Amino acid sequence: MKPVYQRLNLFIDGQDAYTFVPVEPIGAQSLTIHRATGDIVLNAPNTPVHSTASRYGKTIYGILGMISLALSEYVIVMTGREHRARLMSHDIYRAADFDILPLNPNVSVQNPPHPVEGHLLALVRSHLLGGHFLFSYGWDLSRRLQAQWQDRDNEKRKALWEVADDRFFWNKFLQSRLTDTDIAHDLSPYILPIIYGTFDMRTVYIHGHRIQLCLISRRSRYRAGTRYFRRGIDHEGHVANFNETEQILLVVEKAAGRLSFVENLTHKLSFTQIRGSVPVFWAEVNTLRYKPDLQVMDLQETVDTIKLHLRDQVSQYGSQSLINLVNQKGYEQPVKEAYERAISKVEFPDVKYQYFDFHNECKHMRWDRISVLIEKMQEDLVQQGYFHLDTAQDKAVRVQTGVMRTNCMDNLDRTNVVQAALAKWTLNQQLKATGVMSDNEELDDFETLTRGFREMWADHADLISKAYAGSGALKTDFTRTNKRTKIGALQDGYKSVMRYIKNNHFDGARQDGFDLVTGAWTPQKNPVTASSLIADTRPLTIRSVPYILSFALFMICAGLTLPRTSDYSLLYYFMLWFVIASLAIIFMMGHGIEYVSWPRLVPPTDIIHYNGPGFRSAHNGKGFTGPLAQKLDLSGQSNGFAAGLLLNGRKRALTVSGMEEGKKRVD
Repeated sequence: MKPVYQRLNLFIDGQDAYTFVPVEPIGAQSLTIHRATGDIVLNAPNTPVHSTASRYGKTIYGILGMISLALSEYVIVMTGREHRARLMSHDIYRAADFDILPLNPNVSVQNPPHPVEGHLLALVRSHLLGGHFLFSYGWDLSRRLQAQWQDRDNEKRKALWEVADDRFFWNKFLQSRLTDTDIAHDLSPYILPIIYGTFDMRTVYIHGHRIQLCLISRRSRYRAGTRYFRRGIDHEGHVANFNETEQILLVVEKAAGRLSFVENLTHKLSFTQIRGSVPVFWAEVNTLRYKPDLQVMDLQETVDTIKLHLRDQVSQYGSQSLINLVNQKGYEQPVKEAYERAISKVEFPDVKYQYFDFHNECKHMRWDRISVLIEKMQEDLVQQGYFHLDTAQDKAVRVQTGVMRTNCMDNLDRTNVVQAALAKWTLNQQLKATGVMSDNEELDDFETLTRGFREMWADHADLISKAYAGSGALKTDFTRTNKRTKIGALQDGYKSVMRYIKNNHFDGARQDGFDLVTGAWTPQKNPVTASSLIADTRPLTIRSVPYILSFALFMICAGLTLPRTSDYSLLYYFMLWFVIASLAIIFMMGHGIEYVSWPRLVPPTDIIHYNGPGFRSAHNGKGFTGPLAQKLDLSGQSNGFAAGLLLNGRKRALTVSGMEEGKKRVD
């Protein structure tokens, strides 16, 4: 497999061109991007840099791609990286810092000439700095070990980007300017694929064997986004928050010593699981209340779409064991019922459905009851197996023939606990199969390995949760310590509050960043037509109430410092401002939809106002009703978000009738 250049020197030739020169090997073909035309040219070997060009002050560790905004096209380069581990003789890195280089010489990234351009640049920069991006220059981090071994004969002459898993090639849209050219294959040493996910590795010694335990998660770029703005399935069969998690076990039969770094692996084992949103059409509509309005859309194409999703998963992984952890009572019940109605109409022999009432089984902190689920899934775990490669014979002892697909509402907290339990059970089997442990030994007998396993899975859970929900995962105290604690419950309360704040007031911009970088929305070359990106078009009444609330709270605080000339005067004073503050809060909660930070690039307007068949838990936050409300224009039917946030740009509208459709397509 052709590797990617690890370090590049960048030379800027005034306003004419960017030239990237590999540090090693010396004399390799340099890459020039002409700023006026955007042309990409691969120069002949040993081509000297133009004498007028000046060297950029930072080393470039990779080109992530190019993106076109309203006023200019930009080159995104990586200027910082963090070494995470060395896996099977390949270095694994996390992308740590980035620079954005404009092609238009009249555009400054630091001081954009138009506020719309500045806003779009801020979205790109925030997405890059807020994500957890991983890569390797010579090893395909996007594909599980078994897939790489099975396709090894067909990939020897291919480039890294050509063999990367399309689902997890996070910057594929950014790299399309390079990969869609006629010289794409020749440009391969400059095309660096990255994944959005997690990576961790621990090394321990058991009975003289050196054990390396690695955990990798890969997030799909399809239907990517944040917790409340990406739920369920789309018409192409992609589900929200889809993650593939692979646990890799590397074994050296007899390690030469703890100071030996020579990799002489005798066994490579891998166990893969997946998670993804409940594959039906459903959403949650934020209204400033702690529980959003639950919306389940009963569409005719639901069954066909879930078939499309499952058919794709079977083709990728083999048989599917669907583990559903959604509550069977209360708020979550309609989602569970919609899932089971749809799955009952799907006749796939390779698909099995298993429901587990997580909260009921594990109530009163009885989290050891996860063993009940493990017992139910044990037959499938044995049948599906895991991948085991005997490196001495270059032979697969066994292959994994299916996966466990786990979901809860968010595919975070409950899902993390269950996936960790399934991985622990499988790891026990793998260590016994390789002779590292005897039949009467268990993983918990080895404290160092057990602690490393728990910490890896807890850190993995936190990173996936931060990417989707904005805070660390809940219930990680159980993953870290194998028991539920009161301190852990208090920490979960704090994380839940942080999720509420971020999901209601910050996730709109985060979702816009996902849509922009993955190509779900592309701007037109005219920032004036996209002025609604930065304009607040809500009525003055809606916009003024938060200021009234803030002033009332200020006056209440100020009243605490006033001299007590009369108890009655202070009583009336506080009553006045408490009443004003209360009315402002009631108004804001009644018009909650208007105060949520919604995505502006691909707004979910049709989902908010869906009136078709299905289930809606409530219609909160849409204003007050009644003759008086109509007279005072308090019904929420004015020019705010409820009227529709329509922006100029080529977008794939997030609508019920055509989710993920439009001019630009993510390939």
